[in-house]
Amino acid sequence: MTNMSVVRSELILGGQRSGKSRRAERLAQAWLADSPDHGAVFIATAQAWDDEMRERIACHQRDRAERLPGMVTVEEPLHLAQAIAQHSRSSTLVVVDCLTLWLTNRLMPAERPAENSRPKETPAHDLSGDIAVISGAIHGAAGPVVLVSNEIGLGVIPMGRETRAFVDALGWLNQDVAGACERVTLMAAGLPLTLKGSP
Repeated sequence: MTNMSVVRSELILGGQRSGKSRRAERLAQAWLADSPDHGAVFIATAQAWDDEMRERIACHQRDRAERLPGMVTVEEPLHLAQAIAQHSRSSTLVVVDCLTLWLTNRLMPAERPAENSRPKETPAHDLSGDIAVISGAIHGAAGPVVLVSNEIGLGVIPMGRETRAFVDALGWLNQDVAGACERVTLMAAGLPLTLKGSP
């Protein structure tokens, strides 16, 4: 593991399998190794709505427990700002993985709709208050916070209205959180590119 510095707040962006979560875990490892008084909390936003997702989550939990036995996992799919505030301590690093799934849970709730009805979706403009609260929680955190999010705006413009709205909302969320963080890192092929702050 290369020498990694932990800053007060970091947003890690990247595509699928770019190394986002692994970087967050390595930062947690560095934090835990720095002092026996340090702790780490992993806030998971994923929800298991089918067998494949349940197995994926279980696999991540097993792997993470092996790599980071000192990290506590908390599941919070919706109330992210409150979870950050609740678990943040001066001696505790908080990892949020990930903002993309939190946004999915807010915009496209997966509760089973009643027959012949469409699931209720939250319009993107209604999330501005929630996003501001998350940024406030980052600023107000007592200890370091590392947040993971997907960068999905580099491809072609999606055809569906709902998909375009989601890409737009994630872009605004990432911009707002990036503004609140001391360091922003873009991951590609497992390699970090520092967009803001010191490497």
